[in-house]
Amino acid sequence: MLRSTGLALGCVALTCIVVACSSVAVTGRRQLNFIPGSEMNTMSFQQYDQFLKTNKLSTNAEQTATIKRVGDRISKAVMRYMTDNNMSDRVKDFQWEFNLVESKDLNAWCMPGGKVVFYTGILPVCRDEAGIAVVMGHEVAHAIAEHGAERMSQQMLTQLGVGALSVALRDKPQQTQAMWMGAIGAGAQIGILLPFSRTHESEADKLGLVFMAMAGYDPNAAAPFWQRMSAMTGGTSQPEFLSTHPAHDTRIADITAYLPEALKYYKKN
Repeated sequence: MLRSTGLALGCVALTCIVVACSSVAVTGRRQLNFIPGSEMNTMSFQQYDQFLKTNKLSTNAEQTATIKRVGDRISKAVMRYMTDNNMSDRVKDFQWEFNLVESKDLNAWCMPGGKVVFYTGILPVCRDEAGIAVVMGHEVAHAIAEHGAERMSQQMLTQLGVGALSVALRDKPQQTQAMWMGAIGAGAQIGILLPFSRTHESEADKLGLVFMAMAGYDPNAAAPFWQRMSAMTGGTSQPEFLSTHPAHDTRIADITAYLPEALKYYKKN
């Protein structure tokens, strides 16, 4: 009896895992994702509002307008891509928002649901709108690829098991909230404190190239951006934005190899 029960539960778990598999936009990689977008977005919107209340927004009107303009163009390109590829349901609840925050950190991030923050410290490395589009496309790609939900699904499956997932999500215990914070890389200060895996980072690079190209920004700007970032860090300790990201040379080589594909989207525009 115990053996048959265990087998039945195992079949249920396997079925849940198969059902929860989805494909990432652009790359087509299969991923495990148990977490509804509505759950991720609700927590994201709350934390984003809290972050804005406790951090200083930039008073530079020109720079702020540039961030919002690039964000608007890329978000529209994303929505167009998702609609054209029958995936608009994945972004139907997005509430895009783009803000520039005063900080010396070389950092930028996008929470699930399209909530973006750039730090003023990274703007000199970006130099211009194309450089900002490189970073914007990359960070938005994490949200579109649902990397946070994927990581949270892996954590919940490991710690709670399939049977407890629905209960944890419904009741939103403190444990679920903590997993969400870790999954999107957020902590007490909200930011990329727990970096994504190299697989996620490389995937975000590819998606980012496509999105910036569709938005009318030349993806050829990506490699020079990372070269400037490499020169700035000088091979010493990396800033938070780069922690556990692919090595500069590897990243630049991968971006260069993917450029012909990304340029197809740029030429269409």
